[in-house]
Amino acid sequence: MRKYEIVFIVKPLEEEANNAIIEKFSKLIAANGGTIDKEDRWGKRRLAYEIKKEVEGFYVIFYVTCPPACVDECDRVMKITDEILKHMIVRADEKED
Repeated sequence: MRKYEIVFIVKPLEEEANNAIIEKFSKLIAANGGTIDKEDRWGKRRLAYEIKKEVEGFYVIFYVTCPPACVDECDRVMKITDEILKHMIVRADEKED
């Protein structure tokens, strides 16, 4: 099991719609053997540049512990979800003392 940071920007929709999309990915990670250690919702922010004709987006960060197959599936589903403007998945650095 590895630690990852999953950052994604959701189209600015109503609060219920945003929550449904975030919940969809929470369930996807859990179904593929991962756990969400921490979830940060930054809220609606102005984008640096226009993405898919949108100028604002709802930012979310998941700190996740999961197998690599879970990350692959999450990446695949994020690519085909229309409500996701952008996403990025990075492996969190293991800190050595």
